[in-house]
Amino acid sequence: MAVFNGDSDKEIIALDGAELHYWARFWRAPETAALFHAIRAETPWEQSLIRIAGRDIAIPRLNAWYGDRGADYSYSGVRLATRPWTATLLRIKSAVEDTTATTFNSALLNLYRNHCDSVDWHSDDEPELGAKPVVASLSFGEARWFDMRRRDNHRRRFRLLLGDGSLLLMGAGFQECWQHRVAKEKVPCGERINITFRTVHNSRENTRQMD
Repeated sequence: MAVFNGDSDKEIIALDGAELHYWARFWRAPETAALFHAIRAETPWEQSLIRIAGRDIAIPRLNAWYGDRGADYSYSGVRLATRPWTATLLRIKSAVEDTTATTFNSALLNLYRNHCDSVDWHSDDEPELGAKPVVASLSFGEARWFDMRRRDNHRRRFRLLLGDGSLLLMGAGFQECWQHRVAKEKVPCGERINITFRTVHNSRENTRQMD
């Protein structure tokens, strides 16, 4: 697999209170298509339910959670079962870690099936992720807009088109200061797989960080 991860391919985006590192072509075709189809076929996708106003609502996308043993994770009241790494995901994780100089022990996979699939405004700031989490987001397939807004001023916005093979590193401070989303599209589009690599801390580690 060819990985294009030299510093010359990296763009640094300075935001208020945070910094993004962006590789527009971390992977290039035809490797991106091969990886997309491998992940699409190997993953036991599920559609999680979240509880809103006392009702269980199906999220508008499919997902799966992978990680080391004990790297359990939950969001919006959903507890995701931790699946062992596949060989494909381990190869991808190793390349992402080498490039970002960051170690991850888990990953959330999302499959956006068409233009109607989306994720609403949120921050990846669950307690399991500890203080000032660093998250790497790798995309394969259809390009989709990644919208960002300041948590304390929703009129302060920024957007980035995450294309096939792109890698975005959300550095320390981003989740505390910014929210992000992938909105529904008005024009039909194809499938997109997004992998967000994270580091989950167990309860004892979280307690130490909060002391």
